[in-house]
Amino acid sequence: MKKSLLVSAVCIYDPEGRLLTVRKSGTTKFMHPGGKPEPGETAAQAGSRELAEEVGILVDAADLELELMGVWTGTAANESNTDIVATVFTAPGRWDSKAIRPTAEIAELRWMDISRAAEHDDLAPLLTEYVLPHLLAS
Repeated sequence: MKKSLLVSAVCIYDPEGRLLTVRKSGTTKFMHPGGKPEPGETAAQAGSRELAEEVGILVDAADLELELMGVWTGTAANESNTDIVATVFTAPGRWDSKAIRPTAEIAELRWMDISRAAEHDDLAPLLTEYVLPHLLAS
């Protein structure tokens, strides 16, 4: 039986409309900034905290709650025999790509043109199976 993890993820865009993806240390897949909620945190609070910890972006949890993209269940990118239940938000505004730096466990940042996502074979399942199809259909 598969394990199930709750996670929060946040879509961040630069002024050119590119989506921020991150690769965590010791992994090979690029995904949204985000992670598991701490005890007592809402999904939006977890997303807000993870953004600050991973890429230094400060977004209030209340602002994320207004930008809920969806909740999807899919295969975890970095944990075998595990599904994730991901609450995905969009951060309001556009962010200067030069001002964002990887921190905490983030090894690498990549700004991706979503119309060219199919060119990447190193994206997390949440992105390829749910978020990108949703964005491309919008």
